[in-house]
Amino acid sequence: MKTSVLLKRFLPYYKNYMGIMIMDLFCAALTTVCEMVLPLILRYITNAGMNDLQTLTVRTILLIGAIYFGLRIIDGLASYYMAYTGHVMGASIETDMRQDAFAHLQKLSDNYFNNTKVGQIMSRITSDLFDVTEFAHHCPEEFFIAFLKAAVSFVILARINLLLTVIIFVLIPVMAVSCTYFNLKVRKAFKVQRNHIGELNARIEDSLLGNKVVRAFANEEVELSKFSQDNQEFLRIKRQTYRYMAAFQNTVRMFDGLMYVVVIVAGGLFMIRGRIAPADLVAYTMYVTTLLATIRRIIEFAEQFQRGMTGVERFAELMDAEVEIFDEADAVPLENVEGQITFRHVSFEYPDDHTPVLDNIDLTIKPGEKVALVGPSGGGKTTLCNLIPRFYDPTNGEILLDGQNIRQVTLRSLRGSVGVVQQDVYLFSGSVYENIAYGRPGASLEEVTEAAKLAGAHEFIMELRDGYDTYVGERGVKLSGGQKQRISIARVFLKAPKVLLLDEATAALDNESEHLVSESLDKLAAGRTTLTIAHRLTTIHGADRILVLSGNRIVEEGNHETLMEKKGIYYQLYTSASIVEKPAAG
Repeated sequence: MKTSVLLKRFLPYYKNYMGIMIMDLFCAALTTVCEMVLPLILRYITNAGMNDLQTLTVRTILLIGAIYFGLRIIDGLASYYMAYTGHVMGASIETDMRQDAFAHLQKLSDNYFNNTKVGQIMSRITSDLFDVTEFAHHCPEEFFIAFLKAAVSFVILARINLLLTVIIFVLIPVMAVSCTYFNLKVRKAFKVQRNHIGELNARIEDSLLGNKVVRAFANEEVELSKFSQDNQEFLRIKRQTYRYMAAFQNTVRMFDGLMYVVVIVAGGLFMIRGRIAPADLVAYTMYVTTLLATIRRIIEFAEQFQRGMTGVERFAELMDAEVEIFDEADAVPLENVEGQITFRHVSFEYPDDHTPVLDNIDLTIKPGEKVALVGPSGGGKTTLCNLIPRFYDPTNGEILLDGQNIRQVTLRSLRGSVGVVQQDVYLFSGSVYENIAYGRPGASLEEVTEAAKLAGAHEFIMELRDGYDTYVGERGVKLSGGQKQRISIARVFLKAPKVLLLDEATAALDNESEHLVSESLDKLAAGRTTLTIAHRLTTIHGADRILVLSGNRIVEEGNHETLMEKKGIYYQLYTSASIVEKPAAG
């Protein structure tokens, strides 16, 4: 992205801190004045010493010293404000940007997360924004100070010797143009570096989360080799970045030296010809030194500027990720939900590969009805369920809940009315209580306990070392599969939705755990509209209706007995599953 575009995206973040910004720039002006006074004082003392020494009395020297000391106190106070409050302002802007980035992530659909590595996302909302603190604080400050010093220096130097000043200032644009090439190279290198940090984070996350698989296959050396390759690639990228930075800084130093050569040679010639006094040349040299230091500081700040711009660009790319699922302007909250679900000519294909998953589905589910979805893998069972809470939107057709198009109701009220229990249970790092209370934030311990009892989880929770305060570990690793599943069911009990989606909730459990969890699910489903994706067909005998999905369509429909009599796809699936599940003789 162009720098101008990025700045337009970034500048609104200063809105809440304009008072601090104005005060920071005022302090920057004070420090600049204090710094620019010293050459004038030395010029005055030198001229007086060479031309009329008697005017330099002790009182005059002490008065000048007192004035300068006072200026240094002002400079110290102003510098403290800039260093502390200015940096806090930068950190606050970084915090605001990170908050906005995280809030935007909450709005993105499953499609975004399916196609983006978590390591890349983490980099964009953490390390990519670290340099924004320095950038947000120093960018306006450095450029303001540079403008003041350049303007004041030009006026003072021009009054001393206009021709020499013009020569010096003509070199500055040449210096800027020469540095631009390497400056752009540095920025590109920083972006490649930031992107690879994301890849490195993704590699580390993938390896650490799959550490049991790594150890089970004794593939530690394989993981070490892959990490070493990525790590060395990161070193190569940083080496390239430092090469451009070194060339950039060397160009600055060469022009720096060239300007001093001009001052020495031209200034010396002017002094020989009487066009500049010795004291004025000393002051002139000091101002040129100040000017060069400012230019050098701005050019060196260019590295920090590019780091900041890279972070802002990566932030902008995240914020530009399209929000595919959102509340319509006229969306209204769902109220008094009964649980009737209607699919009208619903078709769906994933946007990234456009492979058809559902084709012209027409379906009505009555309030409180228990419907089971079965069929071959890839038939669209999970997708059909995911359309109800709007994890995705249909490509064609519409879905109604109690007669209302779900696109015309608020996402919060829709998803608040739908409970999901999945095969792959996710527990957050925290206590048992916190994970169950996630179903209804702010729930009391009594309410959480009641939900756990309904889910058949209370007994094993009380046997844990700290009961409801027991830490479950990352992703609930300290609990068994059945225990995690019952906690997730308790979470849904606490939520008390009218519509329940069970996505192969018992598929990964052993027989004993499956029995316990199935009892909990039966209690949970009572009085609720329930869609169950069945892995073991023997568990859905009690369903009011069974839908068989194949070839992206509903090909069979009825209860267990009816479908068995038809001897179609369901019959084949059921009989083959029964053979597989039947225990061996003897």
